[in-house]
Amino acid sequence: MASPLLVTVIDDRDLWDGEVNRLGGHPLQLWGWGEVKAHGAWTAHRIEVSRGDTTVGLAQVLVRPLPSRFKSLCYVPRGPVVAGDADGTGDDALRAEVTQAVVDWCRTTIGGVGITLEPDWPAGTPLALPGAQPATNPVLYAQTLILDLRRSDEELMKVMAKKTRQYIRKSEREDLEFRAVHSDAELDACLAIYRQTAERAGFGLHPDDYYRLVRRELDVHSPVFAAFARTHDGGPHDRPVAFVWFAASTRTSFELYGGMDDEGMALRANYGLKWFAIRSMREQGVVRYDVNGLLNDGISTFKRGFADHEDELLGSVDVPFSALYGVWNKALPLAKKAVRAVHR
Repeated sequence: MASPLLVTVIDDRDLWDGEVNRLGGHPLQLWGWGEVKAHGAWTAHRIEVSRGDTTVGLAQVLVRPLPSRFKSLCYVPRGPVVAGDADGTGDDALRAEVTQAVVDWCRTTIGGVGITLEPDWPAGTPLALPGAQPATNPVLYAQTLILDLRRSDEELMKVMAKKTRQYIRKSEREDLEFRAVHSDAELDACLAIYRQTAERAGFGLHPDDYYRLVRRELDVHSPVFAAFARTHDGGPHDRPVAFVWFAASTRTSFELYGGMDDEGMALRANYGLKWFAIRSMREQGVVRYDVNGLLNDGISTFKRGFADHEDELLGSVDVPFSALYGVWNKALPLAKKAVRAVHR
């Protein structure tokens, strides 16, 4: 009979990130992402699940206070992290054990209406979790596209759409330089492009300071790449016309933000840039490149051109802690609608 699991709170940043990376965890489980959310309405808790002297799981639990009797809601983005998932030696029984330990800890220590988990596991992964049900209000998209970066350039190119390959070559022939963004001025120029992109596409943004916070807290785990054009004829390539921004652990890169201005659109800069980013992440040892969701929109059409498949993750799973769970789920969409109306 296996020994019982022990749950311990970890309060050392370097220790936590080291364990997340060692177990092949998702970048949204890194300490810095929790700190970004902690600057807003959330509180981050990092818990280790162990059996004897062996760490078998980790979970960064984000807790959000809710009005009055609802108390709080727990949320685990792309977690828990379970030993063996990264190298294929993990099993469903251990996933279930670790997840149950995380849920039990949250129920006992945090309470509130319940917990939402969004594991980085394929759809169909069995999750023997009493009371679990598909989340009414998911946060991240289950349908996505994950590139296997263990493949060669030729193998990755082969599965792309013909038009994608053509536009990559077109943008690479343009007078553009693809490279990492380093300075604050370059990052601010990318944020200006992001505002233009949001206005054009009709989606909302955080204030610029939020994105600067992401960069600061995730640090080396938040690479940004851009396509740079020349400011003047013959001058240096110092003006971003397109960018793509990631959260990245040692195993997985996860697209957070991206955009391009009118010149970038004309030059198809996003195609060459994405191809540059894919190869750059591979050079860093990353083996999974997640485009962060697919919808029925133009951005998703662009993403789909980079492979001949799509991926479906397990999706959002709720475990209620309170009889008020159902009331909160019904109220949440109305609350979101009211917030959007205020910020128009």
